[in-house]
Amino acid sequence: MVTIADVARHAGVAPSTVSYVLTGRRSISPATRARVEASVRALGYHPHAGARSLASNRAGVLALVLPMREGMHVPVLMQFVVAVANAARGHEHDVLLVTADQGAAGLRRVAGSAQVDGLLVMDVEMHDERVPVLRELDRPSVLIGYPADAAGLTCVDLDFAEAGARCVDHLADLGHRYVALVGAPRAVYQRDTGFAHRTMAGFSAAAMRRGISSTTLPTGTDHGSVRSAVAGLLERHPAVTGLVVHNEAALPSVLEALRATGRKVPDDVAVVAICPDEQAERLAPRLTSVRVPAEQLGHRAVELLMAKLARVAVPPLTLLPPRLVERSSTARRCD
Repeated sequence: MVTIADVARHAGVAPSTVSYVLTGRRSISPATRARVEASVRALGYHPHAGARSLASNRAGVLALVLPMREGMHVPVLMQFVVAVANAARGHEHDVLLVTADQGAAGLRRVAGSAQVDGLLVMDVEMHDERVPVLRELDRPSVLIGYPADAAGLTCVDLDFAEAGARCVDHLADLGHRYVALVGAPRAVYQRDTGFAHRTMAGFSAAAMRRGISSTTLPTGTDHGSVRSAVAGLLERHPAVTGLVVHNEAALPSVLEALRATGRKVPDDVAVVAICPDEQAERLAPRLTSVRVPAEQLGHRAVELLMAKLARVAVPPLTLLPPRLVERSSTARRCD
């Protein structure tokens, strides 16, 4: 059966452009419209019944379900919100931000509203109670993150397991033999949040694969608790020479704690962060980091949801590969 994706490939355009031509949702240049229509005829594509009326039946609103929970770092979350809003405006949709932590019941209430066309869901747990509801809904959804059982869902995320492993490999390649993960707040792990769980799993597996010692440490976000945690870590494990920090809010305090204990970065302790590029670049020293691609993830999630609204087949899981950028906070060990 010929799909919109087939037509898009034949015409050399995006699937959303084919959808716009079929539904009349957006003005398309005459040349592009002619090319799409020629591909429709050449391939013998027959739109679903009522495809041209889809636009008139939509509310023009996407719901972004982002429950505000303990341990979440608001500045990074807002990068996702802005990315989703910008991408949605490109498809002539507004965004309804839902921040109440009401679990499955709240999700049913949002989905039951005639005012939303589809849902984007964040802060996904490994065994998320919202997952069965998403499978039952008659509205399309996309998760930014993914649970342990993602069958029947559409998910997009950074490959956090590989991100944790890349950080360890970078430090091992520089000669570090004992590394530590300064992780998210304890509440994030207690919820079994997917990105935190997978980063820790990738970190630990890579350390074992490389034959180096490792330890992990959940860390709070306030200055005093971070300084105390880092000082305690170095007292218990004085051989640690490399830190992987997966806690954006704690990063400035981690660096200050190292200075307070007399450790120089990177001479005594190397630091690799998993965080947005702009945060890594404004700290001193500038941090080697794996980028959290909030803008890319937000845009990709919206594109997947719009494709589902247009009844275009989409991949069930999209994992973005991690990109490590080396800066001033890591260097080869001399001993």
